[in-house]
Amino acid sequence: MEMSFSGLLRLLPGLFIAAFMLYFPYVWCKRRGESEETYGLRWFMGPGAWWDTAAATLITLVPLTFISFYWPRAWGMGGPFRPSPLNALNLLGGGIAASFIEETFYRGWMQTFCARKVGIGIALPLTSLLFALSHLFVAPSWLRVATFFPGLVMGFLRHRSGSVLPAIIYHAVCNVWAVWWMPR
Repeated sequence: MEMSFSGLLRLLPGLFIAAFMLYFPYVWCKRRGESEETYGLRWFMGPGAWWDTAAATLITLVPLTFISFYWPRAWGMGGPFRPSPLNALNLLGGGIAASFIEETFYRGWMQTFCARKVGIGIALPLTSLLFALSHLFVAPSWLRVATFFPGLVMGFLRHRSGSVLPAIIYHAVCNVWAVWWMPR
């Protein structure tokens, strides 16, 4: 598969944004002399984190799977998506990469930064709202704003565990789920 120069140029802004979101939190910590652990950027699964992540996944994705099967076509989208194998592989790779990038930035840096300013009770929904709104840049759709709710779950997992790793795992599983089950 050959890519044109103009096609490559269209990819550069997204690659720049992804690199910024992934590396900025680490640079922030280094330049300010703060511990990466303070921002949850030392990835670990502490006591109960596997259980919390598994429970959050089951509680959210099992009901959503049933909803996806019976999604009203009148709402503008059909039932579960059936991608080609190549398209599925592309979506899976992008979704898993996005979980590392977005969780490092939103739950690692932004949620911690906001919590220091206004407390976790405001920081968690504020960060989730900004996370949801950022999805509108990719593909404007009212369904994209619904990422606010899993954002709350990811924020809770980050806050409870002290690490972004449980949020990354949950986010990656949600993105893998979305490849096949999210109404399109």
